[in-house]
Amino acid sequence: MSAIWAAYNSMLSSQPLLTKALTSLTGFTAGDVLAQKFVEDADKPYDIMRTIRLGSFGFLVHGTTGHYFYGMLDSKMPGTKPVTVATKVAIDQTIWNPIFGCMFFGYLNLMEGKSFADYQNKLKADLKTAVMGSWAVWVPAHTINFAFIPPAQRLLYINSIQIGYNVFLSFLGNKEVETDEPKKE
Repeated sequence: MSAIWAAYNSMLSSQPLLTKALTSLTGFTAGDVLAQKFVEDADKPYDIMRTIRLGSFGFLVHGTTGHYFYGMLDSKMPGTKPVTVATKVAIDQTIWNPIFGCMFFGYLNLMEGKSFADYQNKLKADLKTAVMGSWAVWVPAHTINFAFIPPAQRLLYINSIQIGYNVFLSFLGNKEVETDEPKKE
């Protein structure tokens, strides 16, 4: 196990962006697999394209933006004093969290070939739920993150927790939005 940890840290040191993107790919893929196997209806067939969409979001968006966002946050507010940790958590949850939600729903919308109106309806229906649901997980998780986790390891820590949270995101992201429009027959 120590050899795997050493290899991970070596790759993190030599290729941090790629390593974090691959870590997020793994976390989002695992979260969707778990959501489809244990949260969705048992009679619903497994959707491999959904898993690919979620995994690619982790690789292309979450890992890369997380690398830069948390790097910027640590560079502007170094240290682990309680006021610094609280400020980082507040910024993460009041600014980054809604932006992340818009990116998440937008990416899925784009990958599914849906319209901009569909995207707007999804945000109206589910962004508030995603943001508020995030608070229960990420306020305590990021308090630990910013207080105790070394900056280079932040995205690994986040992705470890993200696997469970992604079950919620995968379910929410793939939930149909009910509209007021009558269905066409």
